[in-house]
Amino acid sequence: MPPSLFAPLCALLYLVATGLQLLHISQRGQKLGRGVLGTGLVALLLHSIVAWESMWQGGTVSFGFFKVSALIFLVVNVACIASLARRPLQNLIVILFPLSALSVLVSSFAPDTAGIQGDMPVGMLFHIGASIVSYAVLTLAAAQSALLAIQNYQLRHRHTRGIVQILPPLQLMETMLFELLWVGVALLTLAIVTGFIFIEDIFAQHLVHKTVLTILAWLMFSVLLWGHYRLGWRANTAVRFTLAGFALLMLAFFGSKLVLELVLQKP
Repeated sequence: MPPSLFAPLCALLYLVATGLQLLHISQRGQKLGRGVLGTGLVALLLHSIVAWESMWQGGTVSFGFFKVSALIFLVVNVACIASLARRPLQNLIVILFPLSALSVLVSSFAPDTAGIQGDMPVGMLFHIGASIVSYAVLTLAAAQSALLAIQNYQLRHRHTRGIVQILPPLQLMETMLFELLWVGVALLTLAIVTGFIFIEDIFAQHLVHKTVLTILAWLMFSVLLWGHYRLGWRANTAVRFTLAGFALLMLAFFGSKLVLELVLQKP
C-alpha cells in the first residue's frame, strides 16, 4: 500500500497526541497520559510504515533529504518514548510530534531528491545507522536544552507559574540533558569512526564539509562533557554548547544534503 495513504492519518494522530499532551499539561499532569501514549504509538507504527515504503522500494533504497528527515524523526520519537521508562521526557512530545507530522507529509508527497541506490555494504549500513541514531539522541538533547534554558530563565526572574510548574526540578533537567549528551556523543563517535573505516574517501569534495562540521560538532559536545565533569559547567553554559554543537551537526548533515540535492540539482 503506498505511503501516501498512511501519511495523512499518521500526521493527524501526531497532532491529536500533541493536543492531548497539551491538555494534560494544562491540567498539571506530571506523567504521560494513556491517551497520549496510545495515540502516539499508533502514529509511530504508521510512521514506520511510511518510512519503510518510501525509502525501500523493490530492493533499492533512497536516502533523499526529505525521506531521511522523516526517518530521523521516527528514531527520535522512539528514543523519546523508550526513555520515558527512566526519565520524564514527556514534555518534549509537544515539540517533536508536530515536527514529525510535517516530516511524514513532506517525505510522502515531495519529490525524491536523491538517486536510487542498490545493495549497500554492511559496513556502510552500520555507519548510516549509527549516524541516524546519534542524530536522534542529540536532537533530544537539543530539545531538552531548550526547555532547560526556558526553565532557568523563568526561575532567575522569579516566575513560578506557567511552564515551570510542569517541568521536573532544574537539577533533574540538567541530569537528563547530560545523560542524553553522553549517549549521543558515544554514538556520534561510533558514526565518525565507522565513516573513516567504511567510506573510501571521507574527505572527498562532496563530503569534506559534512566531515569537518561533524568533527567540529563532536569537539563541541566533548568539550562540554569535559567541562561539566572537570569544571562543573551547568545550566546556561550547557545550553549554549549543546545548541551550538547541534547547529553544527544539523548543518553538516542536512545542510550538505540540501545543497547537493536541492540547490545544485540539475533539472
